[in-house]
Amino acid sequence: MCGIAGFFQPDGVGDTAAQDTLRAMTDVLRHRGPDDAGCWVDPAAGIALGHRRLAILDLSPLGHQPMHSADGRYVITFNGEIYNFRALRDELAALRHSFRGHSDTEVLLAAVRQWAVQPAVERFNGMFAFALWDRAERVLHLVRDRPGEKPLYYGWLGGTLLFGSELKALRAHPGFRPEIDRDALAAFLRHGFIPAPRTIYRGVFKLPPGTMLSVRAEDGQRVSPVEYWSARQAVAQGLREPCREPAERLVEEFDALLRDAVKLRMEADVPLGAFLSGGVDSSAIVALMQAQSPRPVKTFTIGFEEARYNEAHHAAAVARHLGTEHTELYATPAEALAVIPQLPTLYDEPFADCSQIPTYLVAALTRRHVTVSLSGDAGDELLGGYRRYFRGPAVWRAIKRAPPSLRRALARALSLRHTALVKAANPLLRRWTGKRSFTERCRQAQEILAVPSAVELYRYMMSFWKQPATVVLGAGEAPMSTTLPLPMGVEADVRQLWMYLDLVTYLPDDILVKVDRASMGVSLESRIPLLDHRVIEFAWRLPPAFKIRDGGGKWILRQVLNRYVPKALVERRKQGFGVPLAAWLRGPLRGWAEALLDERRLRAEGFFDPRPIRQKWTEHLSGGTSWDYDLWAVLMFQAWLEATRS
Repeated sequence: MCGIAGFFQPDGVGDTAAQDTLRAMTDVLRHRGPDDAGCWVDPAAGIALGHRRLAILDLSPLGHQPMHSADGRYVITFNGEIYNFRALRDELAALRHSFRGHSDTEVLLAAVRQWAVQPAVERFNGMFAFALWDRAERVLHLVRDRPGEKPLYYGWLGGTLLFGSELKALRAHPGFRPEIDRDALAAFLRHGFIPAPRTIYRGVFKLPPGTMLSVRAEDGQRVSPVEYWSARQAVAQGLREPCREPAERLVEEFDALLRDAVKLRMEADVPLGAFLSGGVDSSAIVALMQAQSPRPVKTFTIGFEEARYNEAHHAAAVARHLGTEHTELYATPAEALAVIPQLPTLYDEPFADCSQIPTYLVAALTRRHVTVSLSGDAGDELLGGYRRYFRGPAVWRAIKRAPPSLRRALARALSLRHTALVKAANPLLRRWTGKRSFTERCRQAQEILAVPSAVELYRYMMSFWKQPATVVLGAGEAPMSTTLPLPMGVEADVRQLWMYLDLVTYLPDDILVKVDRASMGVSLESRIPLLDHRVIEFAWRLPPAFKIRDGGGKWILRQVLNRYVPKALVERRKQGFGVPLAAWLRGPLRGWAEALLDERRLRAEGFFDPRPIRQKWTEHLSGGTSWDYDLWAVLMFQAWLEATRS
């Protein structure tokens, strides 16, 4: 696990200047790789590759990067892990490849030599982002793993292509002149993250998951990323060819598959452990780790004194049953609040999932004891664990059944606010719209009644600001349904549709960003067995009843977990990994927030219309309604803007 950076300037570079620039770009990534640093420059070709190393496999100098292939043709800077590298190494050795060390990077290079870039990448089971220079063909390949666990940013500076694991590496290039993308800012206010391929900067992009970008000197900016694996195609194939085996057989198959995914991710030459919340996902991962470990697995949990946000006692019970070596830390509000000033630098572009705070705290705790930690992320998205998969389809069915005339009549009734109909509907409005004032619930219900499709309902219900383009000056938005092609057949079941939308948006651009930045911010490698591409493809071959059944999600994963952990220890209402943000904004964070939301400041900066922001801030402080997520998005942009301009 590492940090990578570099640039490609086809008309050539000066050796000394390129080395200095490369060091500046990699130095800001030191947190991703504190163990070693490397730079390689070919001045005539104009290629510069930089690396910061977090040593996980082959701790010797033979694992140093950038690394050259045995024949000298390829040079790579690589971030991540190829989990099946031992099997690939054996296959390549049988084909007469020899190896100096035992790193997966060396195996990756040999695989590219043997099979070429894309066929080799298609054989990899791993999480990775890398830049590979082909000295013979004079082409630079940028490649990102299938689900998007590892980040890779790129953008053009005139005729120079810049790339790096984080945006701060691109900003470190002396010629980088960032311009904030207002459309991306509007998307951020809506989602709390910036969906790929956009970034906060105009002309700078996230390489999409499962793609590679191959650039030759003569190509310039004309090339686009090409898919080598597609979530859309994997989902479509799973829907076309569903599993038809008996339930017992599928549970057995899933147990074996997930056990193997866990086993592959336990390969390390450094201490290894796991995050354990006590929920279904993390408990299943830890159970499968312990079943394959000759000694107690090290597990880690963060607890909070506020009962609503605390799962530590559940994790401790699971740890006792499995016999792990368990460490827990109860974080005080002061410790949690102390993380907030670090967030703009840690996340590097605006990011507003407030569970970023406890995620960072548990990563910091874990790093004190181990260098690699397995995580239970992705179970909700793959196997139907979120409550929205139950609430959303019911809402859409009700909307879809109602003729347009009835919808309009209901909307008019809601606009009156005080009719008996509206008051009778108040409990339903509360379920639809959350902790809002009665007036606000009516307004949002009117908007929900007008949504044209299940895709747009998903976007609405996943939005912080519902109309962000009216808040960001000079911004625009396109409907989600016009920007995101859907797999054939997925619209037949709204639950499956929303799981797909989570798989290609919320999971890579929120969950995986959160986990990567929090863990790498403390030089910890986090591995996610449920994102093994074989698990993803298997999950989408499962009939819906193997995911959602009897009013709950993740049915098949629960059947596997029940083999290792008593049901009573893990069966409870799903609890989010959050913090009391609404109360903090009215209490200890009020002064900090007020300064960032000052009307004169907002007008001077020129990104936002201050009026809706100040209105929500006033309403939130009054306690009549909670706008914590909406305000947190604005605050995270404001804090990021302040940090990057200082």
